Amino acid sequence: MINNHKSVRWRRVYCCNLLFLIFTLPLTAQDLLVTGKVTDGHLPISGATVLIKNINKGVVSDFDGRYSITAKAKDTLQISYLGYTTVTFPIQGRTTIDINLQEDATTLGEVQINAGYYSVTDRERTGSISKVSGSEIALQPVVSPLEALQGRLAGVSIVQKSGIPGVAATVQIRGQNSLRTAFEDNGNLPLYIIDGVPIDSSPLHSFSGMTSSMGIDPLNTLDLTNIESIEVLKDADATAIYGSRGANGVILITTKEGEGYREKTQINARIYNGVSQVGHFVNLLHSKDYLELRKEAFANDGVTPTASNAKDLILWDQQRNTDWQKVLFGSAATTTDANISLSGGNHNTSFRLSSGYYKVGTVFPGDFGYQKLTTGLHLNHRSDDDKFKVQLSMNYGVDENDQFNSNSFVTVALALPPNAPELYNEQGNLNWENSTWTNPLAAMHNVSNAKVQQLISSIGISYELAQGLTIRTNVGYNMLHSQELVKNPVKAYNPSLWDLIQPRSSHSNTNNNSWILEPQLNYNKQFGNWQVQTLIGATLQQRNSKNLRVTGIGYPNEQLIGDLASANTVYVIDNGEIQYRYNAVFARVAVDWKNKYILNLTGRRDGSSRFGPNRRFSNFGALGYAWIFSDEKAIKEGMHWLSFGKLRGSYGTTGSDQIGDYGYLDTYSSTTGKGGLYPTQLTNPFYSWETNRKFETALELGFLKNRLKFQLSWYRNRSSNQLVGYALPTTTGFTSVQANLPATVQNTGWEFEWNSLNIRTNNFRWSTSFNLTFPKNKLVSFPDIAQTSYANIYRVGSPLNISLLYRYLGVNAQTGLHEIEDINQDGSYDYEDRVVVKDVGRKFFGGFQNQISYKGFNLGMLLEFVSQQGPQFYRATPGRMNNVLQEDFDLRWRAEGDNTSVQQASQAILPNRAYSNARNSNMNFKDASFIRMKSLLISYDLPLKDILNGNCRLFVSGQNLWTITRYKGLDPQQPNSPNLPVLRTISMGIDINF
Repeated sequence: MINNHKSVRWRRVYCCNLLFLIFTLPLTAQDLLVTGKVTDGHLPISGATVLIKNINKGVVSDFDGRYSITAKAKDTLQISYLGYTTVTFPIQGRTTIDINLQEDATTLGEVQINAGYYSVTDRERTGSISKVSGSEIALQPVVSPLEALQGRLAGVSIVQKSGIPGVAATVQIRGQNSLRTAFEDNGNLPLYIIDGVPIDSSPLHSFSGMTSSMGIDPLNTLDLTNIESIEVLKDADATAIYGSRGANGVILITTKEGEGYREKTQINARIYNGVSQVGHFVNLLHSKDYLELRKEAFANDGVTPTASNAKDLILWDQQRNTDWQKVLFGSAATTTDANISLSGGNHNTSFRLSSGYYKVGTVFPGDFGYQKLTTGLHLNHRSDDDKFKVQLSMNYGVDENDQFNSNSFVTVALALPPNAPELYNEQGNLNWENSTWTNPLAAMHNVSNAKVQQLISSIGISYELAQGLTIRTNVGYNMLHSQELVKNPVKAYNPSLWDLIQPRSSHSNTNNNSWILEPQLNYNKQFGNWQVQTLIGATLQQRNSKNLRVTGIGYPNEQLIGDLASANTVYVIDNGEIQYRYNAVFARVAVDWKNKYILNLTGRRDGSSRFGPNRRFSNFGALGYAWIFSDEKAIKEGMHWLSFGKLRGSYGTTGSDQIGDYGYLDTYSSTTGKGGLYPTQLTNPFYSWETNRKFETALELGFLKNRLKFQLSWYRNRSSNQLVGYALPTTTGFTSVQANLPATVQNTGWEFEWNSLNIRTNNFRWSTSFNLTFPKNKLVSFPDIAQTSYANIYRVGSPLNISLLYRYLGVNAQTGLHEIEDINQDGSYDYEDRVVVKDVGRKFFGGFQNQISYKGFNLGMLLEFVSQQGPQFYRATPGRMNNVLQEDFDLRWRAEGDNTSVQQASQAILPNRAYSNARNSNMNFKDASFIRMKSLLISYDLPLKDILNGNCRLFVSGQNLWTITRYKGLDPQQPNSPNLPVLRTISMGIDINF
């Protein structure tokens, strides 16, 4: 019975399968697996879209240009790629179709540029927008994406202020507009927007001495490999639609989406390891020359060295020689970066899920470093008729920075005498050499731990109500939580002082939560030769911030430091809650006639809670135009060598509300204990918006089918009605009050950009890009500046970034001392004698980039160059108990009649005062220009496609490899800075796609 039952069951299965094959055979017989390769006639094209026409089912070509797609014999393939003519191929039963795409000069217009609330083609844009693709920066061993932009964009100055990971860089788009420069109240910060969500660009406050003067970059929690592109909006036409938020430019960061045309899930894995070191050290004295200089100083002063005034000559070992730079910040820091992502989907839904881990060590002694963990999710969905679309983006990152609390560690390493004592004694403890010196490693007991968590999420929903009419709503949420703990135990001090010092801890906790809602209505319509695009929208934004800063003093045990409940005394430094609200309505109208004459009008009305009730709203707008003159008949017929030509320009106003909250109110704080209130701020409800008027004109040219492209731009920005803290007399009981000053700051400049495809053959491709910026900043007017606190900082007619200096007269050949000019002959030196105005800003800057590929080999390099002057950071008085430059030792004055530039060796007060005055004169300012190999990337595509069914790439990258400069300090990028210089990094890794 069992056997019969099995027989019947299998017969039924067989019959069902037979019937299925009979009915489906006519259908499956028409399905074909079509494969082929997409090339430009020479090289494969990766990323070309291969669609089944009228169905929109498709795939994307891989790194080798190959594709495979399931289609029917009667279908037609449609192949497209940016910069090439779209072609169609009927399948007609073929299973192999190789495709050659031809370059098309007109496809310049197909390159989409993200302008924030709308997108525009590169051909038709009227504003100044620069773009960097994510592939250009993904493999750079940096923490923040801003660091990867150095040298890549015209008009964008980015200065990495320290080699400490996570420190905020200085970012200026077309110069300094505001008199406010302190990082906690900086009026020059651009607007950061990530997937439509605005991010507070102010650096996060830090207690740690390593980062306290610079702050922590709020973009650190982003994963560089998850970035699709970065667009920088510079002129009024591009930024006016952001109103007050775009006064200093806008940086738009777009993260990667899933590729819905792929028929299988794509996995990308990437990992690299690297080593970082300081690339340059200052040339200081060895012990032999140092001791000779010290003895000479005492001889010149007629003073006998003793144990109290010359410990290095009497008590310390005269034979010891230590290079303190290499000991204290000359170690190698290891870097590890690992990322993995999954992406895929179909015509309706696509996804991308990514995760990354980054860790970098320290060049200092000890176990310090930085690490972050990131994850991202991107979902896209659209209906079959493409009318309804939903887009979800989420980026979450957690980073942790372990450092030690010292703001002078690098300075100490430069100043220490080379024969200073050993760091450790015979017992392995810190050596204090009988209290004759301060052991520099003691500072490493003052540990600092900073953690930041950030979530950036957005959802966009759109629906096409009618042809060309679309309603859309964007909702964004940003959560940022940072906390920092600094511990200061007594063992960070000389044991002889332990009874006098109490251990302490500093705590900082910040919670920022913000949301934004932006409904929009878009209407695009073609009327014969006219193309009209309109946009109307509104912005509702709110941010709530909570800050708590506490100090605990007096802990019974070192292990309890940081536990505030164990502290003898707790001081609350700051405990505040701030709410910021911003509302706006905005509109855009773009008119295009015959794709040659383009007019773009944008406007916005902003309201900010940072102003008084009668000053909260203001209007901003801009007008942009473009004339594509290469499409004129006469030029087409008479200038065949011109592929593309466009003249564009813009004029408009943007504003700024980058000031503190509640500045228009009287504020009070409570006294400790059972007290009352005391005033902390004076009211001024009448100050209003800072205004920035921007003008630009530009010429864009393309030659040889756009293989050569040039762009020349000139801009002028004028910022007036400056928002500052107006200084008050001490008799008022307050230091300042928020107000508008009638000062006008002007930024003008020339920007030049060049892109070329130099060589393109079957196996070889070479492209070049170059950018150059000549900025000029000037304080145009400042009525009654002499009556303000800025009288000793700025000069009308000069740049903001100046130093007011004494006039240097040289070294007196008889006395051997530096001399400066006493302008008013009053016998003293003050600001009335500082008549030399030295511009320490950048005269010009730019970058030079090359991309070369040969078969499977690829090489990319970027040179950054800057022309500037700056003060010599470390320049100590020769002869005192500190090390000096070898150059100063060789050139010092020794006897009457010597004609030299370095004064005599001395340890006395008067010569030291003369040297200090000279350092505040034009004597100390040197050429700080430099050319730096910013990045170098070499990669090779392994021929493993048949094994992996994907691609495998090996790569070696370098960062800050070498620098050509005359500057004598540690880093010409940051002259006069006591911070760690940027590090040279070499890394190796592998990138796999399958």
